[in-house]
Order: sequence, then C-alpha cells, then structure tokens
Amino acid sequence: MSMRSSLLVVAAALVSASGAAAETPNLGQSITEADLALWDLSVGPDGVGLPQGSGTPAQGKTVYEQKCELCHGKEASGGKNATLVSTKDRTVTNYVPHATTIFDFTRRAMPWQQPKSLTADETYAVTAYLLALAKIIGENDVMNAETLPKVRMPNRDGFVSKYPEKH
Repeated sequence: MSMRSSLLVVAAALVSASGAAAETPNLGQSITEADLALWDLSVGPDGVGLPQGSGTPAQGKTVYEQKCELCHGKEASGGKNATLVSTKDRTVTNYVPHATTIFDFTRRAMPWQQPKSLTADETYAVTAYLLALAKIIGENDVMNAETLPKVRMPNRDGFVSKYPEKH
C-alpha cells in the first residue's frame, strides 16, 4: 500500500470515528456532582445518608394508599407483589435488621412504576406507616434522620452485620 493510500485510510478512519463518537451515549465524559447526587442514595444503619424531612404513620397511610396499595394490598396485606409486612416468611419484623433499610429500599425502588419519585417526606411517612403496621413504632411517632436510626428492629440480633452496633 502506498503512502498516499495509507493516509487516505487513516483519514477515513478518523472521520468515521468522529462521526460515531457524536452518536455515543457520552461515554468518557466527566460526571458532575449533581449527576452523582441522583445515584448517591445509600443510607447506612446508623442513619448516615438520610436526608432532611419527616413523616408520621398517618401521613404514610395516605401516601401508601395513593402510590403503594395497588401492588402491595390494603394495609400491606399483599397484592400483585409481595410486601415486607405481609409475606408469610419474610416480614418487617423478622427480615429487616435496620429500620433505615426500609427507608433506603423504599426511596430507591418505589413505587415500581416510578422509582426514586417519592419525596424525602413521603419516604419517611411510608416507612413510618410500615413500622407502625408491624407494631414496631407507635401511631404518633415521627420518623426523621434522628429518630429512624434509633428504631430497634425485633430481629436485629438475628443478622451478622458488618456494621457494629453503637452503644
């Protein structure tokens, strides 16, 4: 292949690559703090990562009836999908070691048609509602970043955790 042919092949490859790069999903671009914040939702057992906001069981009942009941049934008794409160073998009382886990999962995955669409207040409220249904908290208790990590789940000691409990 002549030098001229080689240069034409390289030039064609560069033009082709630049056109293809314009059609890619922005791979290799820097991510902003705002972009990262949409995915950085982790909440630890100690409450690190919980947002500002609060909710009560009564508020949670309203949110639950509007956004959760279709799939999880009335009072989390089961519906189209199993629910942590009503599944025979796995319930909030025996399968969740930390109350913050309920908040974390609810915020990330619910409602299934629009995950991550609940506000912090709605998520605290639904969490409070589920905890009250399971008789873990009282009907008038308020869940927020301070109170939620203090909720002691009934089977908390039935799990091996990489997070040592603070005393």
